[in-house]
Amino acid sequence: MKKLFIKDIREKDPVTGHFLVTKKESGVSKSGKPYLVLKLMDSSGELEARVWEGAADLTKRFEKNDVADVRGFAVAYQNNIQINVTSIKAVPEGEYSLSDFLPSSGKDPEEQIARVDAIIASVADSDIKALLEAVFTDPEVRERFKIAPAAKSMHHPYLGGLIEHVLSICGLVEKISSHYGPGINRDLLYAGALLHDIGKIYELSYKRSFEYTDEGRLLGHITMGVELVDEKLRGLKAFPRELAVRLKHMLLSHHGLLEYGSPKRPKTMEAIILYYLDDMDAKVNAVQMLIDDDRNDDQWTPYQRMFERYIYKGPAGEAAPRREGPEHTAVPVDKTEKTEKKEASGKDPAVPDLFG
Repeated sequence: MKKLFIKDIREKDPVTGHFLVTKKESGVSKSGKPYLVLKLMDSSGELEARVWEGAADLTKRFEKNDVADVRGFAVAYQNNIQINVTSIKAVPEGEYSLSDFLPSSGKDPEEQIARVDAIIASVADSDIKALLEAVFTDPEVRERFKIAPAAKSMHHPYLGGLIEHVLSICGLVEKISSHYGPGINRDLLYAGALLHDIGKIYELSYKRSFEYTDEGRLLGHITMGVELVDEKLRGLKAFPRELAVRLKHMLLSHHGLLEYGSPKRPKTMEAIILYYLDDMDAKVNAVQMLIDDDRNDDQWTPYQRMFERYIYKGPAGEAAPRREGPEHTAVPVDKTEKTEKKEASGKDPAVPDLFG
């Protein structure tokens, strides 16, 4: 039987297949009838699902983070596709590979890390190069960096998303440095681009589903990234203190504003540039996913709470250029991720900091 991918499911389609259960919550209707609220994921994306009938019995047959055999049908609800589940049970371990159920960039991790190595090799400043080599030759850091997502849902929310995001910013660094000339410290900007999100390799867990680690919730990737850099700097006794301060400032300030989670606002040329490049790359990726994966034939996407607006897809029949690599459906915005940012800042996250 041909595998059914989430990205291909349309309204009224019968649904039969194996999916990773990333959310399982119970509820009771006004009439006192139990039901289940689920999220189902495969390598192409994620969909909401509901169990309306037989929930009390079916809930015993699977748990959150199980790969489950799912039967049901697709319905449209508030401009989104949702699965009404009629049957669900856990699939025994050994009968599936988890890599089939987590969204991926589809890009070769070894080729991606080789591009990182080439960028580091191009760095002329011997101190910055030594630090970058210390970070990216660390076996644990290297392996995690190759496969980590950049976020749970906001941008690049797939395996290999972090390194894809970082390499995209590095490509922009080269263009910005050439355009504006010697007033920019190119090597320092490369270091900031490569390291600004390095804490995400420990902030997020991505072995079975995309979740925050305990350390990630308590500290956050900015703090964790600075700690990692500090650890490597301790092994480089001759590293200039002023240069270390400027680099750590870039990591601390890359969210741009205090209310968006950065303990410091960017105050150097390189920190300001990094903030805007990071923000732009994340937003472009998020908009691309929304357009690419919208199932409607309309010229506009449904209202996007992430951006607080509708997104124009272009004239009917005019297909937008698709991203390089395989399709990966935009993962719905995760309320937990938005809550993390609210807790950090004391405010609801607005558009400028959806993506740090």
